[in-house]
Amino acid sequence: METALIIYLLAINVATYITMGHDKKKARNREYRISEQTLWLLAFFGGATGGYVGMKHYRHKTKHVSFKRGFPILMIVQVAMVAYWFLK
Repeated sequence: METALIIYLLAINVATYITMGHDKKKARNREYRISEQTLWLLAFFGGATGGYVGMKHYRHKTKHVSFKRGFPILMIVQVAMVAYWFLK
């Protein structure tokens, strides 16, 4: 079970990171964007760390207070939940 959880978390975080980069590229090219709701859903379902790292790396959504504060808070909650899962 732990292996499946680790694989899931790695996959969702990589997907969220890539999605942040893809959306930044679309923003630069003035193309149709990925919705903020999609970014939040990916973060909510375990990808907050990947989203936060992507936000910092690509300098994307850094002026949006909801992302700037929300992603780190969600990341801390998710890391705490995973730590609890593995340390119980």
